[in-house]
Amino acid sequence: MDRNLVKALQVAWELPEFRSGVRHLVDLDEVTQLLARLSVADQDHEVERSLLRLLRSGLDTVEIREAVLLLLEQDEVRRPLVVAVQPLVKQPGQAAAIASAAEDPTVRREARAVLDSVQVRELIWQAIDNQVSHNRFGLIRRATVLFVRHSSVRRLAWALRRHGVLRELRRGP
Repeated sequence: MDRNLVKALQVAWELPEFRSGVRHLVDLDEVTQLLARLSVADQDHEVERSLLRLLRSGLDTVEIREAVLLLLEQDEVRRPLVVAVQPLVKQPGQAAAIASAAEDPTVRREARAVLDSVQVRELIWQAIDNQVSHNRFGLIRRATVLFVRHSSVRRLAWALRRHGVLRELRRGP
């Protein structure tokens, strides 16, 4: 798991609006400890799998999904988060692309459509499981199904592409 992503999650976790959205659903101390363990350079893959299980169960819960979408949809939450995350990203182009995409209402609308669809969420988790288990064929197959069957995924990908997010992510660290 990318350490910058984990640091961004830690920033989000410190936002009172985000924490109040998930407070009654998860053990906040467990999540805080998990994020701290993930932010160090040497980490156990079991910790990564634990976070993925937590994210999966969380995104299947309406209240947590709404708290995650709050990070994107509400200006007073999104803008400070984007500013806080910018210094954590090592490539300036990547930070600028993500900030630009976060301000685009189309990206926010399509992100909601993707997260609201049970079928899309299931395919995304199958693709993540395939990546974690290094099943390249399964990952490619799931990604293809996502693009072919779900227009919201295509629209989100194109919107992210317009902002240069996909190009910057391919460049890697």
